[in-house]
Amino acid sequence: MGRAIQGAGGAIYPLAFGIVRDQFPRPRIAGAIGLVSSLLGIGAGLGLVIPGFILEHLSYHWLFWFPLAVVAATTPLVARWVPSSPRSRATINWGSAALMAAGLAGLLVAVSETVSWGWGSPRTLGLLAGSAAVVGAWVLNELRSSEPLVDMRMMAARAVWTTNLAAFLLGVGMYASIAVIPALVELPRSSGVGFGATPVIAGLFMLPTAAVQLLVGPVTGRIERRLGSRGQLVTAMTCVLVAYAGLVEAHATTLQLLVPTIILGLGLGLGLSSLANLIVAVVRQEQTGVATGMNTVMRTLGGAFGAQLTATCITASDRHGLPTDHGFTLAFAVCAVALTIGLFSAIIVPRARPGAALKRAPRTLRRCIPSPGRTCQIVRGTIEQ
Repeated sequence: MGRAIQGAGGAIYPLAFGIVRDQFPRPRIAGAIGLVSSLLGIGAGLGLVIPGFILEHLSYHWLFWFPLAVVAATTPLVARWVPSSPRSRATINWGSAALMAAGLAGLLVAVSETVSWGWGSPRTLGLLAGSAAVVGAWVLNELRSSEPLVDMRMMAARAVWTTNLAAFLLGVGMYASIAVIPALVELPRSSGVGFGATPVIAGLFMLPTAAVQLLVGPVTGRIERRLGSRGQLVTAMTCVLVAYAGLVEAHATTLQLLVPTIILGLGLGLGLSSLANLIVAVVRQEQTGVATGMNTVMRTLGGAFGAQLTATCITASDRHGLPTDHGFTLAFAVCAVALTIGLFSAIIVPRARPGAALKRAPRTLRRCIPSPGRTCQIVRGTIEQ
C-alpha cells in the first residue's frame, strides 16, 4: 500500500513542468525545465549513495523515515510558495485510467520478473500478451472518448512519438547504469571482475553521474538556446552511447569506470531536460502535464526493460554462483545498442515548432467566457485545425 501511495505521489514530477510553463516567462521556461529535469537524475544518484551510510549505521527503517521527514518539511513550503495555475472544469475518465494502470502495471510486472521466470516462460509471455491487449483496449477507449485521459492524436504526432521513443531508450541507459555498475563494484575480487566494494563505496561510484547533472542542470537553458532542444537531445544520446561504448571496451579499474560515469551524467543531464522541452514546445498548454507525464512513463518503462535485460545478461553468465566479466560486457553492449537506436530516434525528432502536435483533426476545445454572476463558465466546442 505504501509503495502504491508513493507511486501516486510521483505524479508531481510531470506536474512541475505544467507549473513552470504556466508561471515562467517564455525565455526562462527551457532553463527552468532543465533544472527540474536534472533533479531526477541527481535524486537517483544520491539515492544510491545515502542509503549505504544509513544501512551501515542505522536500521533499514530509516530509509523510509528520512524521506518522510523531508516530505513533511517541504510540503508546507510548497503550499506557501508554489503559485496556483489556471484551472478549468475537467472530468476524469476513470475507466480509461483503470485500463491504462492495469496494462502498464502488467507490463512492468512481467519485465520485472524475467530474472526469476525467464523471458520465454509461459507466465512472462502470457502476462506480456495480456497486458498488451489491455493497453490496446485503453488506446481504443481513448480514441472513442469525448473526454480522453490521454489524447492519442497528440501522442501520434511525430514530434511526440519520436521524443517518447527517445525517452524509452534513454531510460534503458539511465536505469541500467544504476543496476549494473554498483553490482559490478560490489562483487568480491575473487570473482575476477569485482572491486569488493561496500554499499557505500558502490554508491560513490555513481556520485560523479549525479554531480555532473547538478552542474549541467542550471545551464541547460543556455545550451538549449545554442543547440536547440533537438540538438541537445542528439548530443545527450551521443554522450550516453559513448559512455556505454567505453564500458564495453574496459571496466576493470576505477578510472575506467569513473570516466564513463562522468560522460553518462553529462548525457543524462542534457537528455532529461531536452526531452521535457521538446514535449512542452509542441503541445497545447493544458496538455503539458499529460504529455510530459506520458514521457515520464515511457522513460520508466525503458528503465524497467533495461534493468531487467541487463540483469538477465549478468545472471546468465554465472559460474560457481558468481557473474563473469562476459556477462557485464554483454550488459553494457546491450545498452550501447539501445542507445544507438536512441541516437537515431533523436535525429528523426522534427525541429520544435510550437503547436506542431495540433494538426489535421478537429479537437475538443474548452474555453472560459464570462457569465452573469459567475467569474467563469466553461464552454465546449470544436476547433478546426
